[in-house]
Amino acid sequence: MREDERISAVKELLFDYVKSPSLRHIRDPYSVIRLAHEIVRRVDRGNSIWRKWDGQREVLLKSAVGCWIPIEALRDFINEMPGPQVTATDVGQRLKAFEEEEYFSYPKEELQQGCLALYEKEKADGTELPAIIGLLRDHVEREDERHRTEQLENYQKWREEHRIAREQRLLSGADCKWTQLQKSPHWYCRANGRTYRLSPTNDKMWKLYRVNSVSEDDVEALIGKYQRRGDATKVVSKMAYQPEPKW
Repeated sequence: MREDERISAVKELLFDYVKSPSLRHIRDPYSVIRLAHEIVRRVDRGNSIWRKWDGQREVLLKSAVGCWIPIEALRDFINEMPGPQVTATDVGQRLKAFEEEEYFSYPKEELQQGCLALYEKEKADGTELPAIIGLLRDHVEREDERHRTEQLENYQKWREEHRIAREQRLLSGADCKWTQLQKSPHWYCRANGRTYRLSPTNDKMWKLYRVNSVSEDDVEALIGKYQRRGDATKVVSKMAYQPEPKW
């Protein structure tokens, strides 16, 4: 590929990429990695070691990544396209190379059964292979999104359960790390049976108090003002085991 052709190919990919209306997508590390792989692949295509694969064949095969299309079905369809005949090994290894280029696109085993069932149904209905691949890609994307949603929901549930457990531990009088009660702006912790409170200030710092309870009306003694919660935590870890006056 001549230099001007390489520049043209890179410009085309970059222009397509920045057309995305989502800044989040444009800045997404995985999307940037995918773009980088695609640029390298497009630039190197003229010197590719894969001699049986022209643009259209590669487009078809790459679209099948992660879809669990049987290798033999891909081989038979590709052999009907213009160009040299390919073997199942040709197809399998080229597909593997695509998967390694985009390491986050490996086929997910939990989707194999569903993908193969969809493939067999569409094949029996007489659907053309490129259309089946498109259907399977939609299916895989939906399942990926469902899986991400489930993971997020499980994580949020886990966080809430742990928040409640920390809150109950604090209210029970047991030692605990920094914990918020409901939507209170204050944070409480207990160390060596002593209760401390961190309160945010208007200048984005923290005031550390020694308190007797988690009631906001409780008598309090100011210990210091800190820029970070971690600084206050270091102070508490020392003070909690030293003699203290009667507050």
